[in-house]
Amino acid sequence: MTGQPDSETFTERFSLVPGVYSATTSDGLLRLVIGSRGAGIGTAEPWRLDILRRLAKEPCTERELEAAGAGPDALAEFVGALRIGGWLETEISGPGGAGPHYALRPTRRPSSPNGPVPDGPVPDDLVLSRFAIAHRERDTEGLVVESPLAWASARLHDPALLGTLTGASPSTPSPAAGTLAHRFRGDLFRAGLAVPAALPEDEPFDRRQWSPHELWFHWRSRIGERDSLGRGYGRTRWADGLYAPVPARREPYQSPAIDLHRPDLEALRSRDPALTAVVEDRRSIRANDDDAPITARQLGEFLYRCARVRETPRPDGSPQLSKPYPAGGSVYELELYPVVRRASGLAPGVYHYDGHDHALRLVRGPGRGMERLLATARHGTFERLNPQVLIVVTARFGRLMWTYEQMPYSLILKHVGVLYQSMYLAATAMGLAPCGLGGGDSETFNEVTGSGFTAESAVGEFMLGSRPADGS
Repeated sequence: MTGQPDSETFTERFSLVPGVYSATTSDGLLRLVIGSRGAGIGTAEPWRLDILRRLAKEPCTERELEAAGAGPDALAEFVGALRIGGWLETEISGPGGAGPHYALRPTRRPSSPNGPVPDGPVPDDLVLSRFAIAHRERDTEGLVVESPLAWASARLHDPALLGTLTGASPSTPSPAAGTLAHRFRGDLFRAGLAVPAALPEDEPFDRRQWSPHELWFHWRSRIGERDSLGRGYGRTRWADGLYAPVPARREPYQSPAIDLHRPDLEALRSRDPALTAVVEDRRSIRANDDDAPITARQLGEFLYRCARVRETPRPDGSPQLSKPYPAGGSVYELELYPVVRRASGLAPGVYHYDGHDHALRLVRGPGRGMERLLATARHGTFERLNPQVLIVVTARFGRLMWTYEQMPYSLILKHVGVLYQSMYLAATAMGLAPCGLGGGDSETFNEVTGSGFTAESAVGEFMLGSRPADGS
């Protein structure tokens, strides 16, 4: 609880949601715009413009906005329209100006007909929605509570208010009407951040199928009403001037380079099966032939086909990073680590593939970590033997995250999918056994390689080996 008495008064202050700006059309109409959304809010009368300037500068009470010169009815109607339209952040302070305790910031147009206006009954047994996530934003104090299913986020200066969302019980009675806690619970209920404990929130399949982190990730990585490309979303280059860019080439491991076979691409063009045949013949093959394992030469050709670095010229003649598969912004943040159990001509171990030199470098020899990586892959396929080669796909996150905001991790996963398809097609054309996996052991990878979890970590796994003798 917040420690507030049962009978309280509180103060509302309003401000424009960050990122909202106003524009006047050629015919004198006033429009508000944020991200991809815009709406007309009447004629551009001086008092309306003055109110918007005040709201953009600092939080104001409705009484403070009277100085703009609007009549009481016109002011109330205008502020009400701004609130219902989702243009205003509402800040709540306690008695005597204490606080602010929290603010409700719309993230899209309110779904309730009266917007954030506190009317109607508030259920006694409110709990935080299972889809709501509380966190601290960068460079801010307090907590932010948000949900993909809510139309507003709550920004808590008094985190103890969350203690009022415990559901109804004799030991924690519902706060009395008129208290700050009651107002807080009502605001979160109407926003969609709090739900009645007695009602099954995720009874429909389209809710039950989602885990909170997956739905939150889907929501936050897609562009919405509040976002616009280049402004907090997409290619913003937010780190420019703050941090040095992550180099295009990963720092090589210290072991000697093992040069790999470079196939003759012109010969492959003439003898490879047709694209349609490769696409139609592609399938996942989980078993290998350990009596005739994949060779170092085949692994070299496979990596050359899929992931070598090739430079292409930009229009100005300068080199541009390129690989056989496409990548957003030609950044190429993915790295490949072949974990070799059995390959003719190559000792077992965990290797890093250097696409610049088309070479392997040993990272770690056989051991418990390598065994865990292979066993995890095997368990995901229900095979008896570990794969001959497990290619762990990692991302050096800073390559993308230096440039992009909100959506870089979703872009990484798209790149993994594109790479998987390239690997499937190359393996099919070569007569090898490919199998992409849906998950793997990131923690063990970081233990084996010594890489920092937030700097470089596994984002995909792909099994490769020789086909079984029966061709299945």
